[in-house]
Amino acid sequence: MPSAEIITIGTELLLGETTDTNTRFIARTLRGLGLNLYRTQTVGDNVERIAAAVREAAARVEIVITTGGLGPTVDDPTRQAVANGAGVPLEFHQELWEQTAKRISRYGRVPGENQKRQAYLPQGAIAIENPVGTAPAFMVALGRAIVISLPGVPREMETLLIQSVVPYLQERYDLHEIIKVRTLHSSGIGEGTIDEQVADLETLSNPTVGLTAHSGIVDIRITVKAGTEIEADRMIAEIEQKVRSRLPEAIYGIDDDTLEGVTLRALAERGWTIACLESGLEGKLLQRISREGHSAYRGGRSLQVAPQALRDAAEGLRRELDASSVLGVVLSPAGEGQVVDLVLQTPLDQEIRHLSYGGHPANAPRWAVNMALDWLRRQVQTKG
Repeated sequence: MPSAEIITIGTELLLGETTDTNTRFIARTLRGLGLNLYRTQTVGDNVERIAAAVREAAARVEIVITTGGLGPTVDDPTRQAVANGAGVPLEFHQELWEQTAKRISRYGRVPGENQKRQAYLPQGAIAIENPVGTAPAFMVALGRAIVISLPGVPREMETLLIQSVVPYLQERYDLHEIIKVRTLHSSGIGEGTIDEQVADLETLSNPTVGLTAHSGIVDIRITVKAGTEIEADRMIAEIEQKVRSRLPEAIYGIDDDTLEGVTLRALAERGWTIACLESGLEGKLLQRISREGHSAYRGGRSLQVAPQALRDAAEGLRRELDASSVLGVVLSPAGEGQVVDLVLQTPLDQEIRHLSYGGHPANAPRWAVNMALDWLRRQVQTKG
C-alpha cells in the first residue's frame, strides 16, 4: 500500500496568520482511500526550502501532495520549487494561459503579464484544470513518487482533490481498501487509568487503538483498515464492545458527540430541566451549555460566589428560573493549587463535591467544566 505526505506552503501559515484547514481535509480524504499518511509539514514561501522538502518527501513515500503557492504573484513559489526538486525546467502551456485569461475576463478584468506565471509548469507535468479558480494544479513524477500540487484556497483545493486527484490515485494504485476511524469519548477518569484498562488493545496492529487526553476528557480512537465498509464496521464494533465493557460508566459518546449535548439529552429523557451557576470559570460552563440550544437548559448566571455560599446561591437560581435541577460550580483563584467546589440538586437529592486541581492554571476552567458536566451526566443516567 502506497504512503503519502502533505506539504502545506505559505509563510502566512508559519506566522500563524492563517489557519491550516487543508491538511485535515486531505488527511481525511487519504484515510478514506486506505492510504497511509507518513508525515505532514509546513514550509514558508522559499523556493529552495520547498524544493528540499519535496525531494525528501519523494524519497520516503509514493505520493506527495502540496497545497498553496500557485498564484500569480512573486511570492507564489511552488511551481519553480517543484521543478527544482524534480530537476527539470518550467515550460509554458499556451492552453493553460488561454484558460486562465478566459476565467479572469469573466470578472471583468484584463489579465496581466504576472498572470502568465500560472501557465508555467514543471517540464513533463500533467496539468489539472481548475474550474473554480484561476490557478491550474499539476502532477509531476519525481523518482518513484508522484508530486501533486494543489491550490491553497480551501474550496479550490477540495474541489480538485475530490474531482481529479482521488480518481487518479484510485486508478494508479488500484485502491480498494478503506481506513475508518471511530472515536469513543470518556470523562471523569484519567488517561493513565484508561491505559491500564485497555493496554492490550493498544498493542493491536489492525485495528489500532490510541488515547488522546484533553482536560477531564480522554478520547479512545479505534482505527481500522479493511476491504469494505461493512468489514470495517464489524472490526470496529468488536473492539468498541471490549472498550465499553471495561469502561462502562466512563464512555459518554462517540465521534461528534459532546459531553454537554449528551448530558442535556439525558436530562430531557428524564423530563428534568437544569439551571447553571458558575464562578471563576470565565463563562465557559454557560457557553458550552447554551450553545446546544436545548430545551432542558433553563439558563444560568456567572457571578462571584464564595464556596460557602454556593448551595444557597444555586438554590436561589433554581427557583428564579423554575428549573427542576441546578448545577453550581466555583473555581478558586489560581495559586498553590486550585480547588473546585460543586453542588448539584436534582428532583432526587442534593449533593456537594470538593475537587483539587494540580495542572496548568490556564486549563483549570476547562477541566472544572468537564468534571462538573461528567458528574451531572452520571447522576442523571444512573440514579433513580
